[in-house]
Amino acid sequence: MGIDESREFIPVRIAVLTVSDTRSIEEDRSGAVLAGRIEAAGHVLAAREILRDERSEIAGLLRRWVADPGIDAVISTGGTGLTGRDVTVEAHRDVYEKEIDAFSTLFTLVSHAKIGTSAVQSRACAGVAGGTYLFALPGSPGACKDGWDEILKYQLDYRHMPCNFVEIMPRLEEHKRRK
Repeated sequence: MGIDESREFIPVRIAVLTVSDTRSIEEDRSGAVLAGRIEAAGHVLAAREILRDERSEIAGLLRRWVADPGIDAVISTGGTGLTGRDVTVEAHRDVYEKEIDAFSTLFTLVSHAKIGTSAVQSRACAGVAGGTYLFALPGSPGACKDGWDEILKYQLDYRHMPCNFVEIMPRLEEHKRRK
């Protein structure tokens, strides 16, 4: 397990969405954490936006990004909690064709090691739509660091073995090909 240096690195084009009713781009520490880590890893920051906690607006932007051939993956931060305004998970699920169930489980395990039983309050999730990966992380900078450093940094690196999300990207929409 780990990085196979004999394989060539393939940059992934990643969009970052911060979901918040109160933050501006200047105050968006979580989005900045993700953007910085994406670029430091050698990937392309394809887009970055902030939206209010409005399910239809979030789902609409996710659909536009899924349709954009210049975006391979989307990472959102914020709106994954339990309060009435937390609708990011529902918006993501409105868009998913397939959910990546184990992402939630793995994120919970990572979080539990850092914040104990408080990890139960997160509804981090992931899925695939239109050949694009969609990941929803909690809104704290710490959660974004954990999600990237412990999971996404590896799964979005083609060199990571024994397997990773990048190597199966070309096959995500194989069901649409004529047999």
